[in-house]
Amino acid sequence: MVVLSFQTVQFPQLDHHSLQRRRQSRGGNIIRCGIAEPSGEPAPLGQKTKYNDGFFEKAFMTLFARKMEKFAASSKGGAEGKKAKGWLVYDYESFVDVSKRVIQGRSRMQQQQVVREVLLSMLPPGAPAQFRKLFPPTKWAAEFNASLTVPFFHWLVGPSEVVEVEINGVKQRSGVHIKKCRYLENSGCVGMCVNMCKIPTQDFFTNEFGLPLTMIPNFEDMSCEMVYGQVPPPFEEDPVSNQPCYAEICSLANPNSSVCPKLQA
Repeated sequence: MVVLSFQTVQFPQLDHHSLQRRRQSRGGNIIRCGIAEPSGEPAPLGQKTKYNDGFFEKAFMTLFARKMEKFAASSKGGAEGKKAKGWLVYDYESFVDVSKRVIQGRSRMQQQQVVREVLLSMLPPGAPAQFRKLFPPTKWAAEFNASLTVPFFHWLVGPSEVVEVEINGVKQRSGVHIKKCRYLENSGCVGMCVNMCKIPTQDFFTNEFGLPLTMIPNFEDMSCEMVYGQVPPPFEEDPVSNQPCYAEICSLANPNSSVCPKLQA
């Protein structure tokens, strides 16, 4: 597919330390996403954050999980058995379970293709073309989509905030800082983060919508940066391509491999 460029980017500098960002002041555009922790913030690394999911969150979990079920391996009495019981039957744990069953027996590229098909299935015909007309790759479009990401992605990734980033020497508020990604935290899987979220989301915005997006997960603290308006590097040049497994927490991990096996297949 053809990638529409927005600005020239120095790919080697793409990491979470190099991004120039300015957090909003306290009380700004931050969605806390029904966190049940006493502090109102994600739990420290090594502990799973507790959430109080409402109707909106469960509706999206169910919608995405049901779309993915047709690509998933059969379940042993898990979420697959719930889907016939009615609406809003999926919680976050069962949503992640569907994701784990999707990656079974599939290569890296096949996993990413499943996500693309799921995303396209949720859009009306001609939606990508309309998006390109409404949001050409401009600074305004990048900043507007960053602002939409905070409320509409909170069910999936947890609390986030719009931040200032610098792209090709230009400062703009088109970055989104995810404090501790809920998907990575609950899956505990580097391969699922990269193949089921990062790469397909980047590709969808960049290639289908024509608005470049780069996602930069930090596997040390499970935070993530989304940078609208920045063209993502090829997978082979992306630091995530050499990321090892979470050997202590991932049920799919291969502790004898220096790189997550799901990134090599």
